[in-house]
Amino acid sequence: MQYIENRTFDEIQVGDVAELTKTLRHDDIELFAVMSGDVNPAHVDEEYAQSDMFHKVIAHGMWGGALISAVLGTKLPGPGTIYLNQSLSFRRAVGLGDTVTIRVTVADKALKNHKVTLDCLCVNQDGETVIEGQALVIAPTEKVRRPQVNLPEVHLHERGARFGALIADASTLPPVRTAVVHPCDPLSIDGAAQAAAKGMIIPILIGPLAKIQAAATEANCDISGFEIIDAPHSHAAAQQAVDMARAGEVNMLMKGKLHTDELLEPVVSREIGLRTERKMSHLYILDVPNHPKPLIISDAAINIFPDLQTKRDIVQNAINLAHALGIAAPKVALLSAVETVTPRIPSTLDAAALCKMADRGQIEGGQLDGPLAFDNAISEAAANAKGIQSHIAGDADILIMPDLEAANMVAKQLIYLAGADAAGIVLGAQVPIVLTSRADSVMARLTSTAMAQLYVHFHEETAV
Repeated sequence: MQYIENRTFDEIQVGDVAELTKTLRHDDIELFAVMSGDVNPAHVDEEYAQSDMFHKVIAHGMWGGALISAVLGTKLPGPGTIYLNQSLSFRRAVGLGDTVTIRVTVADKALKNHKVTLDCLCVNQDGETVIEGQALVIAPTEKVRRPQVNLPEVHLHERGARFGALIADASTLPPVRTAVVHPCDPLSIDGAAQAAAKGMIIPILIGPLAKIQAAATEANCDISGFEIIDAPHSHAAAQQAVDMARAGEVNMLMKGKLHTDELLEPVVSREIGLRTERKMSHLYILDVPNHPKPLIISDAAINIFPDLQTKRDIVQNAINLAHALGIAAPKVALLSAVETVTPRIPSTLDAAALCKMADRGQIEGGQLDGPLAFDNAISEAAANAKGIQSHIAGDADILIMPDLEAANMVAKQLIYLAGADAAGIVLGAQVPIVLTSRADSVMARLTSTAMAQLYVHFHEETAV
């Protein structure tokens, strides 16, 4: 066990020295900003900081005082110290990757009130002075030796950052003509309007005219420049959208305020729908805090108990989406409860068969492995602990679930327990379908739209 021990006033001698060395990381800056409320752009806005000839500068009073206080409170004098005053001068900026050494040296002792004056110096890895000054403390008079407390592990997550980057990428591409089906609530109409404002879509609003206008008024959205097709109800709006997609008049569908089965009923029609040779499947993209990259999870909304051929299509749809998102060789983990092929667990047999199908060229563009348990798919440590030799285990981009129940539960657990951001689309039809929940935020709707837009453009480029 490690201990923390002070030096009492009687033990301290003029000339005594204590120091602390720290390398500045990005998380340090963000954690300090969260703790202090200091959002000075010179400290937390990289673009501003660089334009101002800084590199994430944080060498200011509160930060410098905090590091010096750490030395005084833990090393010299240590526990029991009362910090009275400081006088610091800041000489040089500190940037990401800089290593600073904070050194305090006892300059004077005053028997009255047990006051100790310490010279404070902070230098960077090049020996250049960053901070200098003095601190005045009351030194403890009683010896303290206590077990060192382990600080809690802190993880920082910038919510929406990855989705924001995805939306930014999509905004650079030409907008896609999109049938927005029954946008008769404020959230649906606002999501479509914001996607249009960002240049992602050219919306064609399909539904009861009066309800669309009322929703736009409630959402304070100007839809005067949008094409509106009056349809009497949600079923008619869905059929109109499908007809337009079949005719090549729109390249995407976007779900508004209607049930998913209402939208998909005309889509899956064998005679007048949007079927292709491949089964349709739903794909979630999840930005999970503390996970190094987004995860694609399928299928959580359409195929309840998919057979092997349907799973093959689910995998291929997921791989195609990953390609559209810029992942050239996505790693696909085929999930089950265990990582060994077990006849009593059918999903393990399907996983093994899917891997062999990929070997035979029946699934293209991705790297498959399975069966894998969830932990082995996303955690390298878990995979190593079980001795799994795989370049996919612990580093999967795509998680293929055994059935809809498993996919839906895993996705919802990551959203509601792990704080993941989620967006979703449906692939496998003639056009991608932005399929969002009524509870989804505008950010989720924009991200789903961005995924579909990127898919449309990628599909057009690869089809040439």
